[in-house]
This record gives sequence, structure tokens and C-alpha cells, in this order.
Amino acid sequence: MILGGTVAGSYSTPEEWEKLLVRSRFKAVTAPFSCHTPRGEIDTYRAVCDRHHVVIAEIGVWKNLFDPDPEKAREAFEYAVGQLALADETGIPCCVNIAGTASSLGWDAADPSNFTEETYERIIRSIREILDRVSPRSAFYCLEPMPWMIPDSPEVYLQLIRDLDRPQFAAHMDFVNMLNCPRRFLAPEEFIGRCFELLGPVIKSTHIKDSRMHPTRLTAVLEECSPGDGMLDFSRILAILDQKLSKDAPVLLEHMNTFEEYDKAYRFLEIAASEAGISL
Repeated sequence: MILGGTVAGSYSTPEEWEKLLVRSRFKAVTAPFSCHTPRGEIDTYRAVCDRHHVVIAEIGVWKNLFDPDPEKAREAFEYAVGQLALADETGIPCCVNIAGTASSLGWDAADPSNFTEETYERIIRSIREILDRVSPRSAFYCLEPMPWMIPDSPEVYLQLIRDLDRPQFAAHMDFVNMLNCPRRFLAPEEFIGRCFELLGPVIKSTHIKDSRMHPTRLTAVLEECSPGDGMLDFSRILAILDQKLSKDAPVLLEHMNTFEEYDKAYRFLEIAASEAGISL
């Protein structure tokens, strides 16, 4: 696997971003640009990555296609189309979003409607329309699993791939997002192994982070955290990823705020990999 993440820190130019990239030691990154970025700037970022042999593993959408405001939903859809088209044009394999929600509480909120049959069919229709608009040849549109949104298990993800029936729809893996109940959290390696067993061949990018649960507090509260700050055994988890993923599969740290936080997590995973005899 190739370990990387989002390059964090203060920058306003590709040249400043390059300095942070070199310091990070990442060999896979999220795209530091979007379909709204000027073309010349996009080309400069790509040249930086090529110069340092860094893979741009994914480009995000991170907008709500089902926003209750029709205009915001339309804008989100067009942005998803633009991001997928840019991914296909620039050789980025994974264009990732979440499914979407009709909730008024936020773009990624829990809502009873998230699991209805109507929403499931709406997910299929929206992704088919995005893929049919773009007709990508190399890029894949993917959904990040969520604790309270489809897909919320590897079985649901596999069924969604079958039902959607488009060759350029594939899987994005975030196993911590699916550790959404004590039963999964208390046997995480078994669950994570099942995720990669079922979806491994179609996973285009993987997020890696930690999780923790208070052992006695009621009711159950699960919290995402940086690797090393939670309760997961990363020597065992990295062994699963090493077995199930190809050597050039990107595995990305996320959801930290500073360069120092990413660096700390990266170093922690390096040690865990070394203990497991795994080369990153």
C-alpha cells in the first residue's frame, strides 16, 4: 500500500504546497485542486506530484446531492459532474462523495429518510446520471461509507454496486465510518477483514483513522480519532490491508487540522507497519 493523506498547512500557491508535500513524505494525496481551479494551476500541482513521484489518489465532491434546497442540490450535482470529468481528464482514479441526505440539519446528517427504499432508488438514479453525463474512461465515481447513510456495510455496498450496474462505479473504503455499533467495534479486525474480502477488488481508495468507545458509558458513544489516539490495533489492521490490497493501493489519513497532527499519525503508522513487518 502507499500511505499518504491530505497535505495540511498554510499555503496559497503550488510552490508553497510543494514544500509541505516534501515535508509530509506522503506518496499519495488528495487533490489540492478542483474543477473551479484555473487550468494552469492544476497543471502545476500535477507537475509537482510527478516530480516527487506522488499519486493523486482521489478528488472529493463533498456536497449534498439531495439538499432540501433545490438550487443547492442542482449546484452539488453539477459540481459532482465537474469533479468526475476532471478526475477522468487528469488520471485521478477515484472521485468520491457521500450519498446525500434530505435532512435540513447538514449535508452529512443522520436522518430517518437516509435508509428508505425511495432514497436507495434516488442514489442509484443520481449516480447513473452523473456517470452517464461524464462517460468516464478511467476515473471511478465512489461513495464514502457513512455510519448513518448508505452504504453502511460491505454487504450493502456490494449490493449497491450490483444494482447501480455501471462499470465506472466502484468502492471507496472507510472502515471506521462503518464501525458504527459496539458489535463491530469490539471485533474490528473481523469486520475490517470482511470489508476488504468483499470489496477488495473494486476499492479505489482507502481512508485510515482510529476509533474509540467508552467501555462503560451508556448509551454507546463511538468517536473517530487520529491513529494512535484510539483503541484499534493497527499492526493487525495494516496486516489485513497489506494482504488484501495491491502494493500501489493508496491509503490516506484524513480529518486532522494541522501538519503536525498528520505527521504524528503518519509516524505512528510507520511504527505499526514496522512491527507487523509491512513495507509502506
